[in-house]
Amino acid sequence: MALDANIKGQLKQLLALLESDLVLKVSVGDDKVSKETLELVNELAELSPRITVEHTQLERTPSFSINKAGSEESGVVFAGVPLGHEFNSLVLALLQVSGRAPKIEDTTIKRIEAITKPVHFETYVSLTCHNCPDVVQALNIMSVLNPNITHTMVEGGAYQSEVKEKDIMGVPTVYADGEFFESGRMSLEEILNKLGATSDPSEFNDKEPFDVLVVGGGPAGASAAVYTARKGIRTGLVAERFGGQVNDTLAIENIIGIKETEGPAFVASLEAHVEAYPVDIMKDQRVVKVAKNDLVEVTLENGGVLKSKTVILSTGARYRQLGVLGEQEFKTKGVAYCPHCDGPLFKGKDVAVVGGGNSGVEAAIDLAGVVNHVTLLQRGPELKADSVLQNRLRSLPNVTILTNALTKEITGDKTVNGLTYIDRQTNEEHHLTLEGVFIQIGLLPNTEFLQGTLELNKLNEIIVDPHGATSMPGVFAAGDCTNSAYKQIVISIGSGATAALGAFDYIIRSDVKEPVQA
Repeated sequence: MALDANIKGQLKQLLALLESDLVLKVSVGDDKVSKETLELVNELAELSPRITVEHTQLERTPSFSINKAGSEESGVVFAGVPLGHEFNSLVLALLQVSGRAPKIEDTTIKRIEAITKPVHFETYVSLTCHNCPDVVQALNIMSVLNPNITHTMVEGGAYQSEVKEKDIMGVPTVYADGEFFESGRMSLEEILNKLGATSDPSEFNDKEPFDVLVVGGGPAGASAAVYTARKGIRTGLVAERFGGQVNDTLAIENIIGIKETEGPAFVASLEAHVEAYPVDIMKDQRVVKVAKNDLVEVTLENGGVLKSKTVILSTGARYRQLGVLGEQEFKTKGVAYCPHCDGPLFKGKDVAVVGGGNSGVEAAIDLAGVVNHVTLLQRGPELKADSVLQNRLRSLPNVTILTNALTKEITGDKTVNGLTYIDRQTNEEHHLTLEGVFIQIGLLPNTEFLQGTLELNKLNEIIVDPHGATSMPGVFAAGDCTNSAYKQIVISIGSGATAALGAFDYIIRSDVKEPVQA
C-alpha cells in the first residue's frame, strides 16, 4: 500500500521536524497486512535519514513500535496499518517520540506525569472512524510523557478475531490492562479523570474574575470567545469537550465560505482561532451551578468556582436516547449513534436505524453501502427527511422502511440480536432479527443544571431575548441550548457573536461591581 507522491512530499517535510533519531521495530509475517505494514515503515525510513527499521517480535503480528534510538521503548505501538483517519496519529507519534513537545497545557502534563501505577492501554479502531484519532493521540501522548503508560492502537480490520472475541461493536473501544476501560470519543482530560488524575479545584478558585466567561466550547462558545477577546476584555472559556457535538459530525457542507469540511477538522480550526487570542481555555470541566451574587459564580463538578462579570452559556445539545429496554445494556455492543464511526464494524450484517429525519435517513443511506440490509423505523406515518434524501433512500435495494413503527425493546444476549417494535396502526408487536441498532432521533439541550435557575421553555431550552440575554442579569446564552428556531452550526456561530456583543454592551452600560480585594 504505497503512499502517493503528494503524501510523500508532505510527509518528508514533516519528518524534517524530527528532533532525534528513531527506530521503528516491526513485527511482520507473510500475510497481506504484514506486507502493507512493512511497506509503510520502509517508506518512512526512505523519507528520513533519522528513521531506521529493525525487525523484532512484538505481542501482535503485524505491528510496529516507535522508539527513540538508544533509549528505552516509548510504549507507542501500532498494530495494523495506521492509514485513513489514523495517519495523523502516526505522524504525531513520530514527532512526539522524537522529542517534539505535544501541544497540551502544563497542568495537563503534570497530571500525566503524576500517574505512578503502570497501565497498558489498547485502543480498537476502524480507519474510517473520525472519533478514534482523538483517543489514540491522547493515549500516545500519555505514553510518551510517562514511562508507566504504554499504548497500542489495534486496527479492527486487521484483528477481526480479537474484535469478535471481545464483542467489540463500537469504536473507539479502549482496554486497560486487559479489562474494558471505555468506549466512544474521549479527550485526554476525560481519560485522566477516569484514571483518578483529576484537576485541583484551587486551580480555578485562585483565578482572577473574568469580564466574560463562556461555558461551552462548540461553535457558539468559540464564536463568543473570539468576539469578546477581540474587544480586549478578560475572557475565559470552560468546556467539557472543545467542539462539542460537532466532533461527532462527519460531512459539513453548509458553512458559508467553506465548501465542505469534516467535524473534527472544523473543530480544530475553531480551537486554533480561539487560541489566537488571550482566552483562558479550561477543558474537560463540567459546570454544575450558575448563581448571581455581586459577580456571576460558576461552580464546577470538581468543586472549583469561577467568577465573572458576565457569563455566556453555550452548552449545546446531545443525542436523544430512545429510553427503551436494552438501549443502555447494549451500548457499544450493537447499539450505536455514529454510523460513520461504527458502520464498518457491521459489514455484511443486518442493522436497523431508528429515526426518519435527515440524520436517520442519511445514516441509513450511509450504512446501506456497508451492511447487508438496513431497516429504517419511523414512529410517525411518514418520514421527516428532505425529499431528495428520501428519494435516494427508496432507490436502494437493501433498505426497508417501516413507518408507524414504535420501538419497544432492543434485544440481545452479550450483543444485540434484534429489535421489537409495535405497529401503531394495528397495535401488533413484531420482532426484527439483526445485529445492530443506530439511534438517530434528535437532540436534547444540555441544560439540566439550570433547572430552577433560569427561565427555560417546555423543551428545557434557555429562553433568550434578541441580545442573547437570559432571565438572570449578566447571564447570556447562545447555540443549540437556547430556544433558537433552528439548530445549525452557522446559526450557532451567529448567536455566539450576538451573545458576546450583548455581554459586552451589558458590561459597559451596567454598574457591574468589581470584586473586593481581600
